[in-house]
Amino acid sequence: MMEELSLATGRLLSWWDEINESEKWQDGVFYFLCAAYAVVSSVALVQLIRIQVRVPEYGWTTQKVFHFMNFIVNGVRAVEFGFHAQVFLFRPRVFTLTLLDLPGLLFFSTYTLLVLFWAEIYHQARNLPTNKLKIAYLCVNIVIYVVQVCLWIYLWINDNSIIELVGKIFIAAVSFIAAFGFLVYGGRLFLMLRRFPIESKGRRKKLHEVGSVTAICFTCFLIRCFVVGLSAFDAEASLEVLDHPILDLIYYMLTEILPSALVLYILRKLPPKRVSAQYHPIR
Repeated sequence: MMEELSLATGRLLSWWDEINESEKWQDGVFYFLCAAYAVVSSVALVQLIRIQVRVPEYGWTTQKVFHFMNFIVNGVRAVEFGFHAQVFLFRPRVFTLTLLDLPGLLFFSTYTLLVLFWAEIYHQARNLPTNKLKIAYLCVNIVIYVVQVCLWIYLWINDNSIIELVGKIFIAAVSFIAAFGFLVYGGRLFLMLRRFPIESKGRRKKLHEVGSVTAICFTCFLIRCFVVGLSAFDAEASLEVLDHPILDLIYYMLTEILPSALVLYILRKLPPKRVSAQYHPIR
């Protein structure tokens, strides 16, 4: 029994190694990711255009910025994986890390915009001050980008494995912050909506929207936190190499493509044409 199990494990590992080393599998997986990101990017752009046509009188609202950033993030990923052979083989290696990590940071900024929006709604409903929420969002993002840029510059000057390790741990920590933000404010808003009267207009739909988006985003950022943290200490889990196509496929599908597609679908409703207190330009 043990011999058969050992033989089966050996065959599985051999099959896994063959796939990882196969250029056909590598090209197939990365071109598939390129196409998937291109589709999501196109959907975000189409939705942005629909919103603009529906309410051209408004400026850059939170909803418009969210869809625009989705278009940018997924578009950049599509280009990256379309030219994967060049991206993964850049020298010095810091250029590869920059190209792969920057869209991840933009993804963080895009989806924590939802946390900001929900936090504003929650604070308004509780008669709490909201003037510092946007400042906090901007400050957190500025600090994250400044720290990450400093790490990239240091790696450019001195390609140090310790700093690369610190960079991965930093990305894992950023992902954990995003997951925590969704849990706190998504959870608070969900519980607040549950306390509204059953006959409240739109209550059930908003409950489903907030609950679903919170669960999706919390899960995807938690997965990102775990996988990036693991890759910092285990080279076999590295995501910045060509010869881990299946791992890359699973990772990017679970942490970016599927969450983006699901959230865009859930938030597909167009804003009302009439002026709404909940739909306001960013100032």
